[in-house]
Amino acid sequence: MTTTRPAPRNRWTLRRRLVALVVTLVAVVAVAMGAVTTVALHGSLVGQLDDRLRGAHGRAQMAQDGPGAAGGTAAMRAGGLVLDRDDRPPIADLPGQGTGTVTVVATPGDTASDVTAGYWNEDGEFVRLPDTATTTLLDVPVDGDVHGVHLDDAGAFRVLASSAPDGTVVVTAMPLSGVTSTITAYVATAAVVALLAVLAAAAVGLVLVRRELRPLTRVAATAARVSRLPLDRGEVVLADRVPLADTDTATEVGQVGAALNRLLGHVEGALTARHASESQVRQFVADASHELRTPLASIRGYAELVRRLPDDLPPEALLAMARVESESQRMTALVEDMLLLARLDAGRPLETEPVDLALLAVDAVTDAHAAGPDHVWSLDLSALDTGADGDGATEPDAPEVVGDDHRLRQVLANLLSNARLHTPAATTVTVRVARVGHDVVVEVADDGPGIPAELCDHLFERFVRGDASRNRAAGSTGLGLAIVDAVVTAHHGTIDVTSDPGHGTTFTVRLPAAPGATPSRPTAPPRLVDA
Repeated sequence: MTTTRPAPRNRWTLRRRLVALVVTLVAVVAVAMGAVTTVALHGSLVGQLDDRLRGAHGRAQMAQDGPGAAGGTAAMRAGGLVLDRDDRPPIADLPGQGTGTVTVVATPGDTASDVTAGYWNEDGEFVRLPDTATTTLLDVPVDGDVHGVHLDDAGAFRVLASSAPDGTVVVTAMPLSGVTSTITAYVATAAVVALLAVLAAAAVGLVLVRRELRPLTRVAATAARVSRLPLDRGEVVLADRVPLADTDTATEVGQVGAALNRLLGHVEGALTARHASESQVRQFVADASHELRTPLASIRGYAELVRRLPDDLPPEALLAMARVESESQRMTALVEDMLLLARLDAGRPLETEPVDLALLAVDAVTDAHAAGPDHVWSLDLSALDTGADGDGATEPDAPEVVGDDHRLRQVLANLLSNARLHTPAATTVTVRVARVGHDVVVEVADDGPGIPAELCDHLFERFVRGDASRNRAAGSTGLGLAIVDAVVTAHHGTIDVTSDPGHGTTFTVRLPAAPGATPSRPTAPPRLVDA
């Protein structure tokens, strides 16, 4: 039977999911630790910068609040704050100020000369602060607290502003560039370390998870081996069990292994009981069928004898004897079918000889044409003409199998009889034989009404009929296709059916080809079509 299986979905194995979980946890922890430490480091560095800023601002305030500070620039020069002679502003010579520390001093007044601002750069040069930056810094609240300010060209700064007793405003600013560069370097280092930690976790996790899941792998392997055993028929021995080391109920995997062993034991017991029951039934059917053959032959013989008596019999008696003889023949055929199935179920050996399925198909189509002249019978062997001999001439492939000639003839006869009985007159039935790889494929296709979908799944079961009638003329015993399936299975082949209700049915028999033999047969087999 042809069954449609759902498309496999791409799912991760348990090993992959566990490793992914470990890697994800390590990555989350690494990111969390990196974020927390980065925030803490940033806070610490900013705190240290603020402390240095307060120290620099204190020194700037001391320069303004020293002796003679009220005298303005002259007092600052008198205090020794200006050591050069190039008319630099006093803030250029504040003692102890680091590179990049910006100092702004705004003395009371309304002119731009009352404001001096600048800083020492890394080249040892004093750089005056642009007016826009000076204005921004002077806008900082004069409250003695540290504030963050962003200067357009210079970046972020930490700023502290205060006022002297004479109204002079002193502003000190330090850049955050050093903090930013340190944080950037730290984040880059932490990212590299985190990446290495994640890779190490993935490698170590893969090894550890694989080692820990080995018992589960062995349990799955046992289940897989058992699942491949043919359990539907015959005597079944489930000798395969989960190793004892993997059945420790103290572990989860051990619980699964122990449960699987118990399940296999129960299944083996049930299958043994089923086989014993089936053996008894098969033996009974075989014995009964065998014993019924003799009385049925006697009934047929006596009925024929009565019909041939020299004395004239009433027409009713002749009709009754004809019916008795007909029904005895029908019952004999049924008994023969049941006996054949019982023998096949018992595994009786079949004949093993080379059989040319092309010749069998010719004979079967010829017989079907004689039995059903109201159908159109066609034989197609064109797919066989695909080989070539050494001279380049076409050499038909050999559709030869090794098996029982009589039983294989019965397969074709039953399939053609099934097509004749269950399709209306003028239906075209085509038999095709072809070599496909290492198999010989026989197709019996018709363009009849088809088979209902609900019946296709049970078509090869015994006593299954296309209709509810038990009349031989209208229905069948339901054993024909069951015999076909049993004979094909005994030859290590398969049979499938595809049907499109209203458009026809195709039975496909696939048998292993016999290696290397080319039987003699007509190179141009007849194509039989009803006139």
